[in-house]
Amino acid sequence: MAASATRTISFILNGEKVAAEIKPHHNLVELLQREFNLMGARESCGQGMCGCCTVLVNGAAVSGCLYLAAFVDGAEVRTVESLANPSTLDLNPVQEAFIEAGAFQCGYCTPGFVLMTTQLLDAHPDPDEDQIRHYLWSRSPRASAKTLAPRDRVPAPYRVPRSCIRHARA
Repeated sequence: MAASATRTISFILNGEKVAAEIKPHHNLVELLQREFNLMGARESCGQGMCGCCTVLVNGAAVSGCLYLAAFVDGAEVRTVESLANPSTLDLNPVQEAFIEAGAFQCGYCTPGFVLMTTQLLDAHPDPDEDQIRHYLWSRSPRASAKTLAPRDRVPAPYRVPRSCIRHARA
């Protein structure tokens, strides 16, 4: 069997222009991990449902496990690694809010939720409950399913999205 053809793509990754050799079947998570050693986006469900593989492409959250690497040619890509200040390593307000609110279960999907919350706040600086649900509902790993239940039926420790958003805006 013949080897797959490769091609070179170039894009902006976390503010820097980069290039990489890819094969047609490589997804975005594979590209980020293999070529750039960025491990914040992780493949978990392989179906784009859990949010662990979330990456921002041109400002929109995508499932990196399903998003072909070829699609980022010429695009701007942001990973969770881009959020901290590179010179001081200070976390950004969304990351700080997640820590302050204890907004993680096992932590595996946390980078994806941080990026989705970042996208939400970029689009809606003062989101209401419906906007929060719209942005976060599609990404619900089993451990965080309680997060998206009606607020009056959720114990305080699981009210993560609203509390994080409130802290991040402050």
